[in-house]
Amino acid sequence: SPPGLLLLTSFLLHVEEGRASPTRLVCDDRLIQKYIGEAKDMEERADQCQALPTLSCPAVLPLVDFSLQQWKTKSNETKRQEILCDLALLVGAAAGAQGQVTQECGARELSQLYQHANSFLLLLQTFSWEAGPWEPGCSPRSIEETHITSIFLTYRQLVQGKLRFFFRDLAKDLCK
Repeated sequence: SPPGLLLLTSFLLHVEEGRASPTRLVCDDRLIQKYIGEAKDMEERADQCQALPTLSCPAVLPLVDFSLQQWKTKSNETKRQEILCDLALLVGAAAGAQGQVTQECGARELSQLYQHANSFLLLLQTFSWEAGPWEPGCSPRSIEETHITSIFLTYRQLVQGKLRFFFRDLAKDLCK
């Protein structure tokens, strides 16, 4: 089964009735480390692809850098909304780039990245929060890139940064 489906399935198997609880994904640090490793692997494989084309239609990527001090002052709901916006932009960028990459090497990695990012997007949309469901329509800080490898770099930085710290913050409440 595709890795994205595996991620979503592992999450859904650990959902409590009435209120989504991503307990295993959040409480088992090995899972997020696995996804960070996979993001690094995808990035390395994409870097090894010969002559990846420059994107004729630039990919709009979220700027995923953040200040840990500022991050700590935000509510979990604000963090979730921010990550959802970043993921939505990243999924769109990966989908757009897929249509421009014909060689198997880059296309395979882009497809995998799309599946993973989309799974995280779906997963975070299913979390139950007081603020209600996620409404698309945010406008995160972004940059236009014509290099396909930038998509992989952005994804790895998002998983390694905001997503990992978000799960760590959730673990404080969920994993007692």
